[in-house]
Amino acid sequence: MEENRIQKIEKDKALDIRTVKNILIIMVIPLIFYLIKLLSFIFIPFVSALFLSILFAPLMRWFSKKGIPKLVALAAVVIIICSFFKIVGELAQLSSQEMMVADKEVLMSKMELKLKIVVTPIEEFFGIDTELGDKSIHEIFKSNGDGANLLSYFGDTLQFLQKLVTQLLMLFFFLVLLLAGSMDLQNLMKSTVIKRRTASIKTMLKIEKSIVKFIKVKFLLSAFTGLGFGLACWGFDVSFPIFWGLFAFAINFVQMIGSIISTAALAIFSLAEIDSTGTIAIFCVIITGVQVLFGGILEPIMMGKTFSINTVTVLIMLMLWGYIWGVPGLILSIPITVLVKIILEQNSRTEAIAKLMS
Repeated sequence: MEENRIQKIEKDKALDIRTVKNILIIMVIPLIFYLIKLLSFIFIPFVSALFLSILFAPLMRWFSKKGIPKLVALAAVVIIICSFFKIVGELAQLSSQEMMVADKEVLMSKMELKLKIVVTPIEEFFGIDTELGDKSIHEIFKSNGDGANLLSYFGDTLQFLQKLVTQLLMLFFFLVLLLAGSMDLQNLMKSTVIKRRTASIKTMLKIEKSIVKFIKVKFLLSAFTGLGFGLACWGFDVSFPIFWGLFAFAINFVQMIGSIISTAALAIFSLAEIDSTGTIAIFCVIITGVQVLFGGILEPIMMGKTFSINTVTVLIMLMLWGYIWGVPGLILSIPITVLVKIILEQNSRTEAIAKLMS
């Protein structure tokens, strides 16, 4: 009888300890997310570098098998990345050149006229007034003449460029550390989350396979989406085909939301460029079809069952990381979700959470 009482007391103590641990975990999680948001200037380039290092990990292993020194392998990876940015820069320069050549006065006049035709019936139907006095759209975008708008724009641009350069330098710094082996993710998992060496290696390979496949498929389909948008603009004589192609390619990395933004923005812009209502409808159907083909049909097929993440989880992660990191969070949300899901699957206590995400 006494032994049963002692066992009951010990069970109650163990239950109380587990309850306290769970409460502490619940209290610590919001603090962790707050710190991640507060130190976003460090975590954004680090997480970006982490996924880039996973992407280039197979290449680094190939260099190692061939007996090529690690310094040479790192230099080759840096050259590949710089070449990619060089190509993107050249395309951006072509896009800016076509915008400089365009007759902005005529374009603004067309857009103003079309918007009035579209907006006026809506205003009359709902009885609302959205006109900004006697100002036209063209006059709204003009400077006040005192240079205040220009100085403000120039200052904001410099601040953005300074932040961008800082983030890129930090990204390269973390990328070199990760590829050089100074920061080993597999050993980190082995010492924290997954204690067994074999399991940690298998988990790392699974993460690598999933992330590499995601980045490859996303890049390829985004490139074809951008090409489709550019060709559609060129075929229907819509201005700035290179810009719209680059815009569709870049924003398509924002899961689910990016495709809607690019399609809606180009459809609205086409109102000022295409006169016939039927032609506008055909153009909108074509660019929507491009997004549906590559994003709604080919992407799920090419991804297969590699991720098995349900739509609710995707939306929650998009909102969470979008709130924490903004646009970078929207881009990195799916790779982060894949990483977290694979790690949760390796622990029996968190396996149920991973199943809920599937």
